[in-house]
Amino acid sequence: LIENTVKELSLPVYGQRNNDSTDHTIAGFVLMNQEGHMISQNDFKDKIYVADFFFTTCEGICPLMSNQMERIAKEYQDNPDVLLLSHTSKPEEDSVPQLKEYASNHHADSTKWFFVTGKKSEINKLAHSSYLLGGTEGNDSTDFVHTQFFALIDPQKRIRGFYDGTDSTEVNKLIDDIAILLREE
Repeated sequence: LIENTVKELSLPVYGQRNNDSTDHTIAGFVLMNQEGHMISQNDFKDKIYVADFFFTTCEGICPLMSNQMERIAKEYQDNPDVLLLSHTSKPEEDSVPQLKEYASNHHADSTKWFFVTGKKSEINKLAHSSYLLGGTEGNDSTDFVHTQFFALIDPQKRIRGFYDGTDSTEVNKLIDDIAILLREE
């Protein structure tokens, strides 16, 4: 009975192709965080994390999303296996000091919630091809990725869910789904 309950609570894996049994995974990356340190996919090894795309001067959906990410951070602040990764959509404007200030305004623990910048083409490629956010078509060097969706990533770098980061009910589900993933591991 317990095994069936766990299976019922299992989350889907997104991005699988019909003709391919290989799971879609997040591509490797190297980006700079709000502390001026280079981070890579290795920093997320064996971790569950939530990824989003924002920019610091956004007056629309980004403040709502960041407030919701704050809720997730608070819920899992004592769990070293859960991290947050916020990518700037405007790396040409969001400097490391600006990201640090933004992170501070959202009470971000820099060891658990990473605000990152890098080459616009790399960030856009991650959004489109890895996280499957902001559409899968487009020009990675000129596109502007602005989406309210969060992606939940498991320790195998697979996408396990998409959630509207402006909707507290959706974020409640995300918080619950993280707990399901923690039990799976």
